[in-house]
Amino acid sequence: MTTPWPSVLKLAELRRGVVRRELIADEAARLRIARALGLVSLEHLEATVTIKPWLDGADMSGRWRASVTQTCVVTLDPLAADLEGEFALKLVPADSEAAPREGSEITLDPQEEDPPDVLETDEIDIGAYVIEHLALELDPFPRTPGAEFEPPLSEEPASPFAVLRQLKAPGSEA
Repeated sequence: MTTPWPSVLKLAELRRGVVRRELIADEAARLRIARALGLVSLEHLEATVTIKPWLDGADMSGRWRASVTQTCVVTLDPLAADLEGEFALKLVPADSEAAPREGSEITLDPQEEDPPDVLETDEIDIGAYVIEHLALELDPFPRTPGAEFEPPLSEEPASPFAVLRQLKAPGSEA
């Protein structure tokens, strides 16, 4: 699967130690990302990501910043926003002992760490994780400050009996 902003790291590269990547999306990548996320535009996206070896996988943490333009759901005007966020997650290959097993019972504890993400290949697409976390921070219903929805004025719906009265021929009795 091709992502709009590929930045691939092979797990084997972690054998040499910690990997740090500085990512800045160029104009073509920003256009693809904006299209994929349904944005009017993506003016800026940058991320600093650190990947460390962890068991037979990786421990990835990063910080990102973006300037986006969405569409106001009330006025349909462009609405600019500056966003930023951090993320931290663990990744393991599919054959790892640390990978969650399908069909096993999962206990949800808000205080406990999330289970590791399972990689489909021996590659980590860093850009895809940055885009995923950007998408999580987007306002699903962006609204210009002070914008209020006013429903269109419509006539009072006629009652079914009023409609039947209109069908009755003039001069006839009911």
